[in-house]
Amino acid sequence: MCYPRREFRLGAQDVFLGTLEQTPVYIGGQQFAYWQHTHLTIDVVPGRGAGFSLEAPRGVRFLTRSRLFTDAEHAWLEREGPPPRGPQTP
Repeated sequence: MCYPRREFRLGAQDVFLGTLEQTPVYIGGQQFAYWQHTHLTIDVVPGRGAGFSLEAPRGVRFLTRSRLFTDAEHAWLEREGPPPRGPQTP
């Protein structure tokens, strides 16, 4: 789901994944534990979005694709350490 900035309360366990178009992107801590070995690609495609998500009235939806990290990507991530948790300011 996509929410307007500052309209979703972030918790200390939410994992900061990065930014898209100067907008911070997070995943819940439990979801991150499941998905941490995958590369996620977030795209916008034509279609019906989720009921309360920000994109719903625009005739588009978010589509997330995933693949396992390569060995090289995994090694780089291990060297970088864990991602930040809790609110971040990009």
